[in-house]
Amino acid sequence: MSYLPQKQQDADWYDNIIGLYSKDPLFDLIIQDELKQNKYPKSVADYHKNPGAFGHVPLCVKYCTPEVWEKYKNKKSTGKAKWTMKRTINSGVMYPESFVGCHVGDMESYDDFKEFWYPVIEDYHTGFKVNSPKRAQISTAERFDVNRLPQISEAASKRIVSTRIRCARNFAMFPLNPGAKNVATRNEILNMMDKVYASFPTDFSGTLYKHETMSDQQRQALVDAHFLFRGKDKMQAASGYHQYWPKGRGIFVRDDKKFLNWLNEGDHLRIISMEYGSDVTAVFERLGRGVVLVEEKVRKQRNIPADEDVFMVHPKLGVISCCPSNLGSGLRASVFLKIPELLSVLSFEKIDEMCRNIYHCQIRGVGGEHSAPGEDGRVDVSNWRRIGFFEYELVTDMITCCNALTELEEKIISMDAERKARCKAANKIID
Repeated sequence: MSYLPQKQQDADWYDNIIGLYSKDPLFDLIIQDELKQNKYPKSVADYHKNPGAFGHVPLCVKYCTPEVWEKYKNKKSTGKAKWTMKRTINSGVMYPESFVGCHVGDMESYDDFKEFWYPVIEDYHTGFKVNSPKRAQISTAERFDVNRLPQISEAASKRIVSTRIRCARNFAMFPLNPGAKNVATRNEILNMMDKVYASFPTDFSGTLYKHETMSDQQRQALVDAHFLFRGKDKMQAASGYHQYWPKGRGIFVRDDKKFLNWLNEGDHLRIISMEYGSDVTAVFERLGRGVVLVEEKVRKQRNIPADEDVFMVHPKLGVISCCPSNLGSGLRASVFLKIPELLSVLSFEKIDEMCRNIYHCQIRGVGGEHSAPGEDGRVDVSNWRRIGFFEYELVTDMITCCNALTELEEKIISMDAERKARCKAANKIID
């Protein structure tokens, strides 16, 4: 029988209990020692003294200047999380290999610490200016209007193996997960969504699997299908994403396995639509309908007036997420596209550079960021932009890029060996 206190009560309380148990960096919130004392970390100070001596550093380190730290080190956000700078930058200070390395605990933090956050956001989202005039908002249904999408070319359609489109959402009536004071709000969201899914129409019916109660057999089936999220991420843990694991977590799977929802993985909700093949329109339409269903059912269940937002939306930043990389739309539209000939002539980095500079997209390997293409020349093509655009515009980016990459693939196939060799030597397509 154990007499230890229950681990998942209050992070601020059990952080000060020493020696009763060991923390797991893959799940538990661990604050870097200097930040715990509210001191400017030496690694951050060293970078600002001599940035040329460092290689890659997270955006949080780049923009947490001594002046910014001094201004905000004793400040707490005006939102319910009472967020601080030490919590904001903890992930990037703990793990400098991260790219962004900063998170919020409430929407208000983005403005309360604006001299830090606005530069981070503008650096990550190239071309976006926080204080530039914003477009008029349109309805959720209009944002997911499939009639505004271009066609995938016949050639590209034959090269697309699978399609996956997802978006992140946070509910306006709950605190963001990293800023939650205890597990109660995660449990409330999970229970609320259990009722929402029960009210879905027949063609969207499915099963909600709760991490705490799913059987080993159910868990293994979800793992085998590559559906289940399982925590075990030290960078996310350092942001507070995995606190109270596995409480308040779940995954909804529609009966046909083409529509999923992750609950409290990081943001409150990650809505995912996917299928094998190249029917981007069907995948996007399913995603849009799912987002509308969630919005309508939650509004009805909690009696939210028509003029109030169900999802957390910022007047300048759009849809809110805990990580600045997902601000604006939270949408990532991707396909696995086979381009073996193009990869044999151009470097992976060159193709990615072209996708970013011309088509506002990026390519990744089959295992995600920093991974290699598949042996069959398969790469992940997805939109790079997030903020300042409607969802259908970002899917348009991805379709346009796929069509263009396929055209290049077909062009290289038609080349003779000598011309291919010259293109490879130059790392560019030579006409």
